[in-house]
Amino acid sequence: MNKVRVRFAPSPTGIPHIGNTRTALFNFLFAKHNNGKLILRIEDTDKARFVKEAESTILEILEWLDISWDEKFTQSERLEIYKEHAQILKQKKLVYEDEGALRFKMPKDGETSWDDAVGNKKITFKNETQEDFIIIKSDGFPTYNFANVVDDYLMNITHVIRGEEFISSTPKHVQLYKSFGWSSPVFAHLPVILGPDKSKLSKRHGAKSALDFKSEGYLKEALLNFIVLLGWNPGNDKEQMSMDEMIKLFDLKDINTANPIFDIQKLDWLNGVWIRSILDLKKRLADFYKDEKDILTILNSDKADIFIQSAASRMKTLADFQSLISQDSDKKKSKEDKEISVKLLKYLNNKLVQDWQDDKLLSALKEFSKQEDVSFKKIYFLMTGKVAGIGILELNKIYGRDFFIKNLSDE
Repeated sequence: MNKVRVRFAPSPTGIPHIGNTRTALFNFLFAKHNNGKLILRIEDTDKARFVKEAESTILEILEWLDISWDEKFTQSERLEIYKEHAQILKQKKLVYEDEGALRFKMPKDGETSWDDAVGNKKITFKNETQEDFIIIKSDGFPTYNFANVVDDYLMNITHVIRGEEFISSTPKHVQLYKSFGWSSPVFAHLPVILGPDKSKLSKRHGAKSALDFKSEGYLKEALLNFIVLLGWNPGNDKEQMSMDEMIKLFDLKDINTANPIFDIQKLDWLNGVWIRSILDLKKRLADFYKDEKDILTILNSDKADIFIQSAASRMKTLADFQSLISQDSDKKKSKEDKEISVKLLKYLNNKLVQDWQDDKLLSALKEFSKQEDVSFKKIYFLMTGKVAGIGILELNKIYGRDFFIKNLSDE
């Protein structure tokens, strides 16, 4: 087999969501696994739908996720190449003029087939179902179908790994290859990612940019780990995988044909696992909260490690850190809450006097809970003003007895 060369070919007509990023990741992993190369090709020939900031966002996503490329091309800089190849087809009488545009003549007899690498299946279309299609528009720009094929051939692409939605376009591509006398690359069409309701993934399901997930406090390791499992698994029960592990294990034969479901709860779980796995959590938090002076003060304090260790076990995202360590109350106490608070404070002062240390404090709280039939959840709220957060013993290490006395005394 020729040296593997694959491409990620985004169109800057909008901000890419997770499905596009998965395509980039799968191409990257396949290239690295086979010691091949990944070509980044910006397909910007659709000027009517061009979005100015889209290309810079595409590059920012790839750079954040460490999806590196070996070569980069931009189609709008290659217009002469497409015109030259259109002339070749013109000379072969395989195209015709149509209101200023050039249209390719699809064969109407027989079938067009290829062996798809996903599911190792043969896909066939009857040629009678295929219409002639434009290859050069009246504005002189090539269409996606034409530029795509010319570039894949000239860039020596060996495998075209892309979404299942391109299957219907592939007969056009196969016939273009034949018309030039070129061999087709291997086609691998990835299953479409679905929302929890099994409809096509949309914004309401979480079809966001990777940068949106970054701003919400997801780690790149967790997001990559989650994305790779949307349609692929290495044939075992392993869930947490680093990029190096993915590269080592990735194979097209392990891509599932069934459409994967985007499960935000699984992403949250994986992100929590990664938060507790990485060694530089303090730095990640500092980067995430770079504009939050109060948080940075805590992260630079001598109690930073206690804060981080206490919060990490309860965090799903980096954004959770702020709410977990906050001293702000979640809600007001009811009349009954205030009565229990007074009783609890009196009990602790009598039982512990000044010595509110971990083992004694915990033992006293258990006794009060049993004696007064008050849940630990309620006790936590009364002592901290919060419905959820880092544990009472950790808060005791950080803030000490006065923090609890203040909350229990608050009217």
